[in-house]
Amino acid sequence: MSKILVTGGAGFIGSHVTEELLRRGHNVIVLDDLSGGFRDNVVDGATFVHGSINDVVLVDKLFERERFAYVFHLAAYAAEGLSHFIKRFNYNNNLIGSVNLINAAINNGVECFVFTSSIAVYGASPQLPMTEETPPHPEDPYGIAKLAVEQELGICKEMFGLDYIIFRPHNVYGERQNIGDKYRNVVGIFMNQILQGKPMSVFGDGEQTRAFSYIGDIAPIIATSIDTPAARNQVFNIGADQPYTINQLAKAVARAMNVAPDVVHLPARNEVVSAYSSHDKIRRVFGEQKITSLDEGLARMAAWVKEHGARASRDFDGIEVAKNFPAAWQLPVNRQQAAMTI
Repeated sequence: MSKILVTGGAGFIGSHVTEELLRRGHNVIVLDDLSGGFRDNVVDGATFVHGSINDVVLVDKLFERERFAYVFHLAAYAAEGLSHFIKRFNYNNNLIGSVNLINAAINNGVECFVFTSSIAVYGASPQLPMTEETPPHPEDPYGIAKLAVEQELGICKEMFGLDYIIFRPHNVYGERQNIGDKYRNVVGIFMNQILQGKPMSVFGDGEQTRAFSYIGDIAPIIATSIDTPAARNQVFNIGADQPYTINQLAKAVARAMNVAPDVVHLPARNEVVSAYSSHDKIRRVFGEQKITSLDEGLARMAAWVKEHGARASRDFDGIEVAKNFPAAWQLPVNRQQAAMTI
């Protein structure tokens, strides 16, 4: 049994990874500031520490006291589109906070640092599906921060011998997702809107393509990575293979929620049109894995969402750049905003 730190363990992906680690007999300590997660998400059996990865004193004391063998760093604010307008917040939380953890890991003899990055590092790649060899060209501050942490881990391996494993997940959905965050997680946004009797809001024509990844297919691989020697010091795309348009997703979510599809199309925002990745490498290292179909995964999430109910959306406090801020994030969506049913 190893002592493991999971940052962001009160959040969506972090809570599922924590659950998988506990199932394998590890001693897990969760560090989370509850800015995007919930205390109820912390899995029974984990020790919870309420605090921020930006609190250097807390981080250093925690590492010195607990002497972690492994770190799973999942704490981040993963709002790609919003990151243009909260640059300082994005870099403080997603880059500087990560560096605080990396420093503490090196200074306290951590064996391996597992980091969840994002396919946002690729940007609008002409190569689809994207592979781990695709040159990264992030197009938003969130992707830039994630790539910088990846690069930092690379040089820390060379300089200090700190092993790492990097995962680039994409469009993950499932139980425990924060459906009240209106800036990210399109599946959760759609389900929350349906629970509130609102149309599903789609930016642009809805022909953007993504592959949507069920959490139950992601968390076990991340959790077992520390027991897979061939995974050390490697980068892996992780998630679903089959891409769908946002229009197709809206119809699938409506089916899962047992309602007629009702969509309002909003002005397009600045975003990558098509983004999905290859997972040949992860299959070579971890073997073939069960893949949950979109309809099956959405049905499981819908059951959880209906049980827990709608969540109130709140505006992000502290927008730093107001220029070109999407109007849809400023005002409630209504049916006069170019409503269209699909």
